Amino acid sequence: MIQNSLLFNQSSVSLEIIGLPDYSNNENKDQISIISQWKLTIIDKPLIEGKIEHLGPIMDAFYIYSNLLINSQIPLYESNLIDIKADNLYIHNVVLKSSKLDVKPLVIKIGNSLLLDIINCFDQLNESSKVRIKKSTALKNIPKKFRFGLNNKVNFLNLLLPPVISIFSLILFSSTFIYFYNNVDDKDKNELLNTK
Repeated sequence: MIQNSLLFNQSSVSLEIIGLPDYSNNENKDQISIISQWKLTIIDKPLIEGKIEHLGPIMDAFYIYSNLLINSQIPLYESNLIDIKADNLYIHNVVLKSSKLDVKPLVIKIGNSLLLDIINCFDQLNESSKVRIKKSTALKNIPKKFRFGLNNKVNFLNLLLPPVISIFSLILFSSTFIYFYNNVDDKDKNELLNTK
């Protein structure tokens, strides 16, 4: 039986899903419900591939890590399959661990643009109607205070504080000119007007 293959692309990253439809659920022949293999190709990086039981945890790892990064938390994710941590603001270390004892971990460094491209490919997979995959529960497991930063009172205060400080500084700066303003006497005003 010929397996189906779907490709999700974003700039320098592509995610290929290989599998079969579930005919017992009367699915279309182009669908993929039984995933046998997946491949994540990143330009200038080694090929990352695995089985379905690896795909979910790796997707969860990238979602959790990027969420921590966005919410200004310590960007670090560790599990028995994958570790992701920030080298600095622009470079992220990804360590993929094999379940086989004799295989060394694969270490790759990715920048912010590659991280975004990987997340975008995972989003395309989650939104695709042609692939039936168990939706990631990674974001549900993150505490609410980390999930939505704008609902957090501290972040809301950080949003309002800069404009308020700017307005206050402007008022303070402009009010200092009142003290240095030299008021011209009426006599001097008349002399200035008469010279015209």
